[in-house]
Amino acid sequence: MGARHEQGTTTNMPTFNQQVHALVREVPTGRVITYGVIAGLLGDPRKAREVGWALHRCPPDVPAHRVVNHRGELSGRRAFGHPWHQQRRLEEEGIEFTAEGVCDLDRYLWRPEAARPATDV
Repeated sequence: MGARHEQGTTTNMPTFNQQVHALVREVPTGRVITYGVIAGLLGDPRKAREVGWALHRCPPDVPAHRVVNHRGELSGRRAFGHPWHQQRRLEEEGIEFTAEGVCDLDRYLWRPEAARPATDV
């Protein structure tokens, strides 16, 4: 599983789900990322829904509660039972919400391209 065959060679290519899980594991405490940003970082910003499906089936070490929708709203109803559970976990990490359950993406959005050191070519 996860292997791809090309001209008689086998390479271990991570599945889309594995790539999503790996990226979400990088999101630091007290920050959030959106489904669309994850999809874009993985090469196709139109796959935000597939990111959600991948998170619905993620291992317990993946901090899926740090993923919000493109407006900063909680959307983990299926994974957490109720968005309140997701909000409580994020508030424990220092993220603040409006009364409507929205976090300020300008303040809390994790931008991995800014977090990673630039490489010289």
